[in-house]
Amino acid sequence: MRLQDFKVLTFDVVGTLIDFERGMLNYLRAAAPGSSVTDDSFLAVYRRARKAADTLAYPDDLERVWHAIAPALGLPDGAAIARGFRDSVRDWPAFVDSAEALQRLRRRFRLVTMTNAQTWALAHFSRTLGRPFDLELSCDDAMCEKPDPRYFAYARGRIEGAWGWRQPDYLHVAQSQYHDMGIAKKLGIATCWIERRYGMKDSGGTIESEHVVPDWHFHTLAELADAVDSGR
Repeated sequence: MRLQDFKVLTFDVVGTLIDFERGMLNYLRAAAPGSSVTDDSFLAVYRRARKAADTLAYPDDLERVWHAIAPALGLPDGAAIARGFRDSVRDWPAFVDSAEALQRLRRRFRLVTMTNAQTWALAHFSRTLGRPFDLELSCDDAMCEKPDPRYFAYARGRIEGAWGWRQPDYLHVAQSQYHDMGIAKKLGIATCWIERRYGMKDSGGTIESEHVVPDWHFHTLAELADAVDSGR
């Protein structure tokens, strides 16, 4: 099957379209300008904190995370600074290629979000990306978070209800092996891995997971758009 044969692209948002690592690190530098904590150290501790058993809905969970990681890294702590970490999502940047590539892709496909972010955060991300989506689904809509297979079942129902297209008609596009690639492959959904951390150390802020081989593999969203335009 060619990329052009799909009708719908479903997208992970945070980490695939929105550079959450850069957004968090920007907040770290603004909140603790004198800190000597390295980017890699911060992301490693953040990654561990996000695996805790008492996680909250995302990104509300960022308040809990800040309180968990601040003592370990010698960072200032308190209700206001933790709340600021959560609220920083409204300023998180898109990857430099995201908005333009989405505009190119929307000429051929319906674009659907499948984000683990809450609806309030998705509204900020969508604005940052130029509001390119035909259907915006959040964890609030699905009432669960990926890699829960119920999220994919919910999205399948919404897509079929909206346009009549079924699972073979859509391609899931994501960065996270843990949240997206592994479960999508198990469910028989066609996958496109956007390896945003290509050439970088470890998995950054994303929970580590065994890697599965996707159906398509690119390092940027622009490369996916180029492949579509070339007829692949």
